[in-house]
Amino acid sequence: MTSWKLASSLLLLGGIAFAGLTWGRALMRERAAEAAYPAGGMMVEVEGAQMHLEILGESGADGAPAKPDIVLIHGASGSLRDMTFRLAPMLAEHYRVFAVDRPGFGYSDALSNDTIHAQAERIRAAVTVAGARDPIVLGHSYGGAVALAWAVDHPETLRALVLAAAPSHLWPGPPPTLYRWIAPPLGQRLLVPLITAWVPTSYVEEQVAEAFTPQSPPEGYSAHFGPEMTLRLETMRVNAVQRVDLKPQIGAMIASYPELDMPIEMVHGDADKIVDLTLHSVAMTKANPRAKLQVLAGQGHMIQQTATEALVAAVDRAAIRSAR
Repeated sequence: MTSWKLASSLLLLGGIAFAGLTWGRALMRERAAEAAYPAGGMMVEVEGAQMHLEILGESGADGAPAKPDIVLIHGASGSLRDMTFRLAPMLAEHYRVFAVDRPGFGYSDALSNDTIHAQAERIRAAVTVAGARDPIVLGHSYGGAVALAWAVDHPETLRALVLAAAPSHLWPGPPPTLYRWIAPPLGQRLLVPLITAWVPTSYVEEQVAEAFTPQSPPEGYSAHFGPEMTLRLETMRVNAVQRVDLKPQIGAMIASYPELDMPIEMVHGDADKIVDLTLHSVAMTKANPRAKLQVLAGQGHMIQQTATEALVAAVDRAAIRSAR
C-alpha cells in the first residue's frame, strides 16, 4: 500500500510539473512569436475591442479614393500578413487597401459570440472607423465566407464581392479531426497548451506548404507570414471553434444568395484540394446570375500568392462592373 501511494504521489507531482512546464513553454513561445512579428499598421477600437489593420495605397487629391476602397479578409489560421505579402501591395498601386486581422487572429481581439456574421460586422465597423467607404470586399477561403456574411447582412455597405477559393455551399463529411478535438472546452484546456508548447515550427511550416499544393510557397512567404503566430493559445482555440462551426452557418446563408444584387467575381483553382471548385464556386454561379467565375487551371488553394495577378484582375473587373 505504501509503495502504491508513493507511486501515485510521484505520478501526480510529475503531472503537475509537466503541466507547469507546458504552460511556461507555451507562453514563452507566444512572446517570442509576437516579438518576431509585431503589430504594424493601426489599432481601431470597436465596442471596446481592438481591431488591427493596415492601410496601403492613397486617397485621391480631394480626400476620396481614386478607385474604390478594397477590404481584404484572410482565411483560417492566418492574419493580415497573408494578404500583405503580395496581394495588398499589388492592389495598392491603384486602390486604397484595408487589410484586417480577423477577430481572434493576429492582433485583433476575439469575439465572445464568434460567427461569420459577427466577424463581418466587427470588420465592417473597424474599416469604417479607419475611413473605408463603399468598398469592394475580397475574402480568401474562410475569409470568403465572412465576406459573404457581410454581403448577406449589409448589402448596401459594399459595392462588389470578390471570392477567392471561398466556401459558399455545403460539403460532405465532418470537420478535420484535430479541430473536433480542440474545439470543445476540455480540448481547449488540455490539448491547445500541449500543441502551443511542443509542436515544432517545422510541422506548422509543413502544413502551410501542404495548403499550397500543387504549388509551393513563394520565397520569403514563411518569413513574412510568421507561422509561429498560428500556434498561440488564443489563435488555436479560435481557429478550431470557427472551423467546426462554419458548415451550418454557411448552410443558413444559401437561401439568401439569389438576393445578392451586386457584382460577384470569383477566382478558384481547379486543383484546389481544400475548397472544392464544383461544390462551391460553380454552385454559386448557379445560385446568383451576377456571380462570374474564373477557373485557374492547375492552381491549388493559395491563389492569393500563386496567382496574384488573377485576383488583381478580378478586383479590376469588380470595380468596372460596380462603377457608380
